Amino acid sequence: MRKALRWLLSLVVLIGTVSAAGATAGAATAAEPTAGTDIKDQILAIEGMSLIEEKPYPGYRYFVLNYTQPVDHRHPGKGTFKQRITLLHKDTSRPTVFFTSGYNVSTTPRRSEPTAIIDGNQVSLEYRFFTPSRPDPANWSKLDIWQAASDQHRVFKALKKIYTKKWLATGASKGGMTATYFERHYPRDMDGVVAYVAPNDVVNKEDSAYDRFFENVGTKECRDKLNAVQREALVRREPLEAKYQAAATAEGHTFKTVGNLDKAYEAVVLDYVWAFWQYSKLADCGSIPAAATASDQEIYDSVDAISGFSAYTDQGLETYTPYYYQAGTELGSPDIKQPHLNGLTRYGYQPPRNFVPRDIPMRFKPWVMRDVDTWVRHNANQMLFVYGQNDPWGAEQFRPGRGTHDSHVYVAPGANHGANVAALVPDQKAAATAAILKWAGVAPAAVQQDEAKAKPLTRYDAKLDKRDIEREPALRP
Repeated sequence: MRKALRWLLSLVVLIGTVSAAGATAGAATAAEPTAGTDIKDQILAIEGMSLIEEKPYPGYRYFVLNYTQPVDHRHPGKGTFKQRITLLHKDTSRPTVFFTSGYNVSTTPRRSEPTAIIDGNQVSLEYRFFTPSRPDPANWSKLDIWQAASDQHRVFKALKKIYTKKWLATGASKGGMTATYFERHYPRDMDGVVAYVAPNDVVNKEDSAYDRFFENVGTKECRDKLNAVQREALVRREPLEAKYQAAATAEGHTFKTVGNLDKAYEAVVLDYVWAFWQYSKLADCGSIPAAATASDQEIYDSVDAISGFSAYTDQGLETYTPYYYQAGTELGSPDIKQPHLNGLTRYGYQPPRNFVPRDIPMRFKPWVMRDVDTWVRHNANQMLFVYGQNDPWGAEQFRPGRGTHDSHVYVAPGANHGANVAALVPDQKAAATAAILKWAGVAPAAVQQDEAKAKPLTRYDAKLDKRDIEREPALRP
């Protein structure tokens, strides 16, 4: 799931069948749970599982764990690494949600929306190659969506003996993509998938959907205001780059990976409009300065607040190397024309290759996303996709088609990259909530008879349900 196209929104075609892939991935063994055994002891009885820490939270047990995974699930004897997991334990009699962000895992107790809806347990997994869940040495060819799906498969098989009720997969942005890829490669594991704001870049070189989006999003007044600031930031490149250089020097930031400060500066400016719509609302247009009368500092501050000048420094890119690697090898990345900047850009939208250290080899595999898209269109079963009307990533969506079963796509009006079920119009909100409850096997009788009565089984918890919309790298070149 860059700051907009960046701070954050998440596969080879398998040789052989999905079932064969599952077999090659293997699964860790777990001791059969014993009645009366403490849940921590049951979890730590799983081969390869170790405790980092346990944190208290009322009504739950919260564990931060390490789990030993093969570097290569096709050849499990060729090295292992430790992958971080968190577990928000409610009760083994409740269903479980498997949450993925597609990035680092948070070690602060949080509850995803489906977890709150079904009053369940939550397992959260750190994506492979995001530190500290990175093999050493790092063989980057083993970072692909099948290997990551196989990580999830092993975790699920290991924990299923303890958490025997139904399981749902979920995630937002790259996490929603990750949940979808998991379902594609291991369709027998989960009982349902709730994927939020998950981009679907089927053909990497065909990005006209994004151009149409930016021609119509919000209001003309807001679009013109944003475009004017973005253009002015390039017109005033020399004085604003001087400010950028001063800030970089003061903070010790360098530009070895992207090449130089000028390339980084333009990349941040080109993110500006996308970043605004990804993380802001139409009402926030009032905070955008009038370009014609704004001072250099006002233009600089607006771009920094929305795009983030630290994004393309070596220090800003380092955390997200695994993301950019995947964008440049499998996921793809959007490009947009931005005709209002004609004559002012020197580099255009730069490819992911520019944001990954040159000693890491990369080769794009165009068949990978086509494979996933084809599978979703023809085989989706109990999958729910939620998008935001004003989120650029929703320009290219997953679309379950004929032959799929109980799968849905909903768009939250006026919502950005933080779109969720709660933001849907009432009838869709009820239908989505009812589906999640049904798939988890916990729909009350009243909901089974009338989905309009569907609502979350838990009350809102200000800390546990706090929504941390991460400013992640964008899936862009």
